[in-house]
This record gives sequence, C-alpha cells and structure tokens, in this order.
Amino acid sequence: MANVSVYNMEGKEVGKMDLNDAVFGVEVNEHLVHMAVVQQLANNRQGTQKAKTRGEVSGGGRKPWRQKGTGHARQGSTRAPQWKGGGVVFAPVPRDYSFKLNKKEKRAALKSALTSRVNEDKFLVLDELKFDEIKTKKFVEVLENLKVSKAVIILADDDKNVILSARNVPDVITASINTMNTYDIMKYSTVITTKDAVAKIEEVYA
Repeated sequence: MANVSVYNMEGKEVGKMDLNDAVFGVEVNEHLVHMAVVQQLANNRQGTQKAKTRGEVSGGGRKPWRQKGTGHARQGSTRAPQWKGGGVVFAPVPRDYSFKLNKKEKRAALKSALTSRVNEDKFLVLDELKFDEIKTKKFVEVLENLKVSKAVIILADDDKNVILSARNVPDVITASINTMNTYDIMKYSTVITTKDAVAKIEEVYA
C-alpha cells in the first residue's frame, strides 16, 4: 500500500496517509494513458476548416473560349483549380475528430495517471485547503510553501474561495472529483489534493 506525507498549507509535514492500491497502486498502462490524452485533445478539436471546391466557388458557368482553334489548351471553366479564383482540389470540409473510449479504459487510464504521479512523488496531500477570502496572493504563498509551480488542484467540493483564488495563477488549474481527467494530470507536473478529496477519489474509483 502506497504511503504519502500529509502537509499543511505552510508546507510542513503533519502526518502520513495510506493510499488505496486499487486506485493509486495499479500497474501503469502507458498505452491507455496515451489513448485517453489523444481522445481528449481530439474531442476538443472544432473540425471547422472549410475550403470551396470548383463546384462551390462563384462564377465559371461559361466556357472561357471555344474548344479548338485558339492555340490555348482546352478549358471548360474559369473556376477550375489551375485558374486564379478557382476551387481547391480535394478541399477540406468540416469533420468530427472525436472518438470513444470505453468507460473501463477511461477509468484505467486515470488510475494509471494517478499512480504515476504517486510513484514520481508528485502527488501532494494537504490536510485542508481553505481560504477565508478570495486572495490570489495567499494561494501563491501556499504553492511557494509546497515548492510547486505547475499543478492541478483536485478539490473534494466546489470551494469558491479556492477556485477563484487559483484562477489567475499561471500553470495552475482546479478540478473536482467529477471533472479531473488523465490529460490534466499528465500535463501538469504535480497533483495537489486534500485528505477529503483522496477519500472521495477512492470511494468513486476503487
């Protein structure tokens, strides 16, 4: 069973915590982690690129000159691809890049990502993370105390003061148990969470 230190907001160790191996001690499946990251990036693509083919550009209804006897190559339309203002050959059209991953694959990828952060000592647990007011400066002080610059903060509940305090800090995002994902965990070098959040993660994913 994995064992991690528990810190307070001043960055001092205040205890130890055992982690459930069913979530934080699984065999890391790099292929599933890769697929989960690719899926999220692909699903975020708008796929709205569009160019007009020769059948869609305006004009070109009339044959520019007669077929024979002019000395020019034969042409049927001034909107063919080789003409200025002509259509694009094999023009891109709007498309859907998204694809599906099975629910079990998503869960396994998330567990692998969490396990990799635990193995790399990049999984920090706080006894609590609470602010009396919305104050970015205080949040930055907590990060400095923990010696962290780039992190995803996983919260047990939607704590408005914490979320808004972290909003303007570069390279830091907040997530709840329901919104955390493999991509964010792999993108941000450190995962910071609380004892309550760990308990909820184990309850949901164990």
